[in-house]
Amino acid sequence: MNTPQLVVHRDKELMAEAAAARLITKIVDAQASRGYASIVLTGGRNGNGLLAALASAPARDAVDWARLDLWWGDERYLPGGDPDRNDTQARAALLDAVPLDPARVHAMPASDGPYGADVEAAAESYAAELAKAAGPENHGPVPAFDVLMLGVGPDTHVASLFPELPAVRETERTVVGVHGAPKPPPTRISLTLPAIRSAREVWLLAAGEDKAQAAAIALSGAGEIQAPAAGAYGRSRTLWLLDAAAASQLPRSLYPPASA
Repeated sequence: MNTPQLVVHRDKELMAEAAAARLITKIVDAQASRGYASIVLTGGRNGNGLLAALASAPARDAVDWARLDLWWGDERYLPGGDPDRNDTQARAALLDAVPLDPARVHAMPASDGPYGADVEAAAESYAAELAKAAGPENHGPVPAFDVLMLGVGPDTHVASLFPELPAVRETERTVVGVHGAPKPPPTRISLTLPAIRSAREVWLLAAGEDKAQAAAIALSGAGEIQAPAAGAYGRSRTLWLLDAAAASQLPRSLYPPASA
């Protein structure tokens, strides 16, 4: 586990714009080095805010969108096209506006898809899709994502891994069905912590006063079962992207030497 790095921005708008610029650079660098990039998207207001900022970023066309693989960290198990699904929101914020290769956009299954109400079978199918995309160089059952983004909930949940629930305790499977989530809808699909940790870089996004306590808990050495965000880290880098409000309860010793 590497030590998390923190970047604190003045407000959520600046955080979204800076994170979008950072992501463009990461994608372009990966594509230049090996021809493609692999990114895991997150939903919620901060994840969608980043995508909207990317859509309007002057440098967005520097990305070769046709050579970008997109995955999701979690999904609400709702019918395809439902406005509350993360992939529906991502398409509205960015994806429909850029020339992606549809075969490289890996949305999680919907509840009106081939698996119906069987969320466990839907989760297994996504795990199989990840395993198929993983090459020998990845040394595991999921691709080595260049960047995996996660929103941080007020209760410290990431993806759909909620404190104390069975999904956050999973150590073998890469994708699980989630039942009884404490926020609606109760049924979801989520990557597990082992899958999250396969990423080269994990970026955790938190903006707003309602995220301040969660950030403080997760960065204070809390256990991952009680604070799932504490267990989310990348193989080479773990980056917390915060606005001043979300960072307001952090001890000054955690602040980076210079924050934007």
